Amino acid sequence: MTALLERGGRRGRRPRGRPLLHTSYKQDMALLDTPGKRRWLSALLVIAVLAPFMLTDDILQLLAVGFVASIGAIGLNIVTGYAGQISLGHAFFLAIGAYTAAAVSGDPDGKVIGFGVTSILVWLPLAGLAAALAGVIVAPLATRLRGLYLAIVTLGLVFLGEHIFKEWDSLTGGPGVGRPSAVPELFGIRLDEAGAYSKEQKLYLLMLVMLVLFAVLARNLMRSRVGRAFAAVRDRDIAAAIIGVDLRRYKLLAFAISSFYAGVAGALMYTVAGYFDPGSFNLLLSVQFIAMILIGGVATVSGSIMGAMFITLLPRITRELPGVLPFISSESKDTPNVFQVETVLYGLLIIIFLILEPRGLFGIWTRIRNYWKAWPFSY
Repeated sequence: MTALLERGGRRGRRPRGRPLLHTSYKQDMALLDTPGKRRWLSALLVIAVLAPFMLTDDILQLLAVGFVASIGAIGLNIVTGYAGQISLGHAFFLAIGAYTAAAVSGDPDGKVIGFGVTSILVWLPLAGLAAALAGVIVAPLATRLRGLYLAIVTLGLVFLGEHIFKEWDSLTGGPGVGRPSAVPELFGIRLDEAGAYSKEQKLYLLMLVMLVLFAVLARNLMRSRVGRAFAAVRDRDIAAAIIGVDLRRYKLLAFAISSFYAGVAGALMYTVAGYFDPGSFNLLLSVQFIAMILIGGVATVSGSIMGAMFITLLPRITRELPGVLPFISSESKDTPNVFQVETVLYGLLIIIFLILEPRGLFGIWTRIRNYWKAWPFSY
């Protein structure tokens, strides 16, 4: 057995039949460190790529929105889950990304600000950078405040942003009017127009590629020295400072990266619908993203995706309630209605998961996986 371990360590390979036994640092730091993870991920990607040819356009549109929400949830998890800095102002950074992208790609002769640069390779990075700049401006507060105080400050950003965007008609179009979203054009091909493939199929595949890209970037970041510094700041910032972690630098970096993800998500989120207005970026949107990471799993990329997809699909389920429960109305003027039920469910689900399953859906999946690893034994 000793000789087998030595040979496995020298060659960087695991002994046969022991997928969790790491015999080299490279194995321990691998992105997918077991054959099972590689097989499951490969199967999921194959299913995701084939889905546009098997599902209806309305389902594809919903899934595309879920993929974009997953990018935003990963960004919020970076600053809140990994770095431990509570942020309730995620909707503010989403708005900055959305309006930056819409302005850069907008019609120069339109009623609102537009520069006519429709390539996604231009407006998407600019949207992320604009939101990251806003995050850098807010970040110094994180070095002086923490916990509830930081949460209140970031919450104020939502109300500040609502006021600015409602009053800035030349950029936003004004409340109830709105403006067209960013034009998704890649290499001269309009992705929001039907061709050989439908608009929903093309946007679905675009959002899927973006999600895979940003999920891998986030996962690799958390395995790096920066990710370990984030974890040290989250667990005990005073101890982190004593061992040489620059608190100001890493808190600023966490806000900048999180805001960049939010800006990208905001830029992509409304390309599916084609338009948006200032009322889209309210406190409820921030609460939805908080729900995504709490329900999915804090400090996990996979949990962010699970939670985002769950919250995105939830309205689709609640819309069916009037057919099952006649006393719930589908009209917003009646009480109770499906929109009120959705808002209540967000709060209830957050409370239930915090009390009964703090690790979220990812924790449930982990327990199921561990059960089958140990089966038929109970230990």
